[in-house]
Amino acid sequence: MRTVEYTRQGEAAQVLTLREDARRPTPGSGEVLVRMLVRPVHPGDLVGVEGLPGQPEQQSGARTPGVEGMGVVTNVGTDVRTLRPGQRVAVFPAPGTWSDFVVVPADLAVPVPDGVSDETAALMLVNPLTLGMLYRAMEKALRGQTGPVLQTAAGSSIGRLVSAAAVRHDLRLINLVRSTAGAEKMRKSYPSQPTIATCDDDWREQARRHAGERGVQVVLDCVGGAMAQDLAELLADGGTLISYGHLSSGTTSWEALPLIARELTVRGVSILHWMSRTPRERAEDVAFARDLAQNTPDLLDVAACYDLADFKAAIEHARRPAKSGTVLLTTRRTADSGHGAA
Repeated sequence: MRTVEYTRQGEAAQVLTLREDARRPTPGSGEVLVRMLVRPVHPGDLVGVEGLPGQPEQQSGARTPGVEGMGVVTNVGTDVRTLRPGQRVAVFPAPGTWSDFVVVPADLAVPVPDGVSDETAALMLVNPLTLGMLYRAMEKALRGQTGPVLQTAAGSSIGRLVSAAAVRHDLRLINLVRSTAGAEKMRKSYPSQPTIATCDDDWREQARRHAGERGVQVVLDCVGGAMAQDLAELLADGGTLISYGHLSSGTTSWEALPLIARELTVRGVSILHWMSRTPRERAEDVAFARDLAQNTPDLLDVAACYDLADFKAAIEHARRPAKSGTVLLTTRRTADSGHGAA
């Protein structure tokens, strides 16, 4: 069994190592053992390895990245009646998916619908569930209005999901991307949504022009860092900055933001708090995610696949600015030991 792990926080390519162990974990009551076949490289996975400025170091001990993925049930614990060995499942939250095997509570292993590919199934939960959380936060902040809403990193996997949902819900959305090429690509995919490249010197003026007299009501931001001050300045008085990521390496002091004078609100959204929703709400969210995977799999696109042992190359690819889609780590389905190229 192969496992990617780290014992201290730091640059992912330097602190992550591959360990091999002949032993496999054993599921307990209400749990299943899943042989992982595909798992994504999410920005949040790397943040967990490297930490964020100002956050305390994680406790010592070996840890394995990953919270999502797709695999096959190999063994079930006692009291498990809903799943069987050989069944394909998507798992979340399942800490440690960057391993060939992981034990998961049975109620967090979602059967993969027929016709959904392994790769799509590996992306079926985190990003669609994050979309749902962002939309709930956005609706609360808009208080019945229709925008405009400004989103950063619009070309990212979640950014494209937000754009697609905005078309369905008739939401006024303004997209920010890093490059001119990225802006052209977004304009072709979503011609009704203004897209601005932040490499343009006048990108802030462009955003104000598209926002109109009412100004930007809500910002969805996964970049953070020094850009937060620019985003706060673009908000209308009483507006809300919703932060759900930290792709930037810089920082912004909250004292530098005009929170009090302009009555701005800053709130965070994290997929790691999805479990705080009621069982009924979580079931509705999962049903939405399954429907999206079945009917619009193109919204869950893949940038590239790498064998689990090639995690360093996968991380490098995941960080490329021009990347489109999500990078996946794979395990060969036919090798019982989990060894071999994808």
